[in-house]
Amino acid sequence: MTDITYHLIRLPETAVAVGFFDGLHLGHTEVIKAAMRQDMASAMFTFHSDTALPKREKIENLLSNEMKLERLGQTGLDYLYSPDFDTVRDYTAEDFISRVLVKIMNAKVVVCGFDFRLGAGGGCDAEQFKRLSAKYGISTVIIPPFSLEGQIVHSTAIKNLIKAGDIAKADRLLGYDFSYEGEVIYGKRLGRKLGYPTANQLFPEKIVMPKFGVYKSSVEIDGRRYNSVTNIGFRPTVDNDGVPLSETHICGYSGELYGRTLRVSLIDFIRPERKFDSLEGLKAQLAKDKEMAN
Repeated sequence: MTDITYHLIRLPETAVAVGFFDGLHLGHTEVIKAAMRQDMASAMFTFHSDTALPKREKIENLLSNEMKLERLGQTGLDYLYSPDFDTVRDYTAEDFISRVLVKIMNAKVVVCGFDFRLGAGGGCDAEQFKRLSAKYGISTVIIPPFSLEGQIVHSTAIKNLIKAGDIAKADRLLGYDFSYEGEVIYGKRLGRKLGYPTANQLFPEKIVMPKFGVYKSSVEIDGRRYNSVTNIGFRPTVDNDGVPLSETHICGYSGELYGRTLRVSLIDFIRPERKFDSLEGLKAQLAKDKEMAN
């Protein structure tokens, strides 16, 4: 996949998947596949994930921009254009079509989801977009809602599941395990003293925050995947610094990870975060949590 965001090149005729694509979930996959089925080069227009879109009080992404680009690179798309929202903030829908889709992306077909909106204030819906695009010789394919387990797959629904702790269902709607990355930092090494050392990370600010509690998880280190147990929260038994942490005990791993970037994938919710009366009580519960992860 060739990213032309900062190095524009002349493109062949393209079929362009357009949208924010936060999460690249199963519904988004349908849009991408439809663009790739066209008899021409495939491309995507999307925004940088750290972009603050209108009506968003804060950024709560399903994927970091780096992980989004990584997953896009695995799709087989030919080209990507992914600017910051500020660069097109004041464009009307017709501005976007003429200045981005026509001039930059050489689009002949555009594929979007049923709930796609465009233009200053989001005033142009998918059907209006289809009519406007036709004036520029662009055909538009609108992908209907994609449902799984009786639920329409969209980013808001998945984020709500994650916030509620229903990570297993969120993973099914995503089509992969919800994951995040962060540098492993020094902690108080209490887990090591209890026999359950943890890799501690500050939870990424711009990723949607899961329900506080303990999760079955997995971690990949040097090409090997390990079962793990992850606690997300404030460590109520030990202290309450007010900074959400991800603390992961990696089953069967004993090396040093300080300073390395670790990707943690959440698989299932084990139990809510709770305060124990003693460290012995905490240690006993950690043993049970580890059994659940294996």
